[in-house]
Amino acid sequence: MLKDEKAVVVFSGGQDSTTCLFWALETFREVEVVTFNYNQRHKLEIDCAIAIAEELHVKHHLLDMQLLNQLAPNALTRNDIEIKDGEDGELPSTFVPGRNLIFLSFAAVLASQIGAKHIITGVCETDFSGYPDCKDAFVKSLNVSINLAMDKEFVIHTPLMWLDKAQTWKLADDLGVLDFVREKTLTCYEGIIGEGCGECPSCKLRKNGLTLYLESRERAE
Repeated sequence: MLKDEKAVVVFSGGQDSTTCLFWALETFREVEVVTFNYNQRHKLEIDCAIAIAEELHVKHHLLDMQLLNQLAPNALTRNDIEIKDGEDGELPSTFVPGRNLIFLSFAAVLASQIGAKHIITGVCETDFSGYPDCKDAFVKSLNVSINLAMDKEFVIHTPLMWLDKAQTWKLADDLGVLDFVREKTLTCYEGIIGEGCGECPSCKLRKNGLTLYLESRERAE
């Protein structure tokens, strides 16, 4: 039974990872979270993750991954790089090469140290920006590789993998935390908590999903 087991959530304090955290708290006996400091554009992301973990009384780990900033300059690690969608088949300027590869690998190392079998990440292949390390095939492949490398039986869970943003909002609502996620998470590329700037690609995706979900909920009532 999963309720008897321990899990670690890869946690940024954003909509997706916070929804995954609440899902994990409903699913597992004990949950801890890990946040990575890769000298990201907005340090408020880390502060937000810490604040949410404290409010929910969840043990929080903060790992220094600033080498990633040196290796992978992009719009999330450099203020002088414009945030923009991909053009002509290219990835958006917000893509951080190797980020989920590194984060999940280090999350597994942490999991082995704290006795957790389960690793949860909020990656999604439905409503996403084309990032290759958000795809189901990548996660499954890495799960096998991590287990072989560490001689463990970790299970990487992706509760949002096949959900669009409207369905992700529905999951938050089903868990009874819709308002919490709306008001206390940071998804905005401009570093604005809650509703965000409303203009960056992340905010537009979040807002459109929420609008669609609220409209569908209203029709169902």
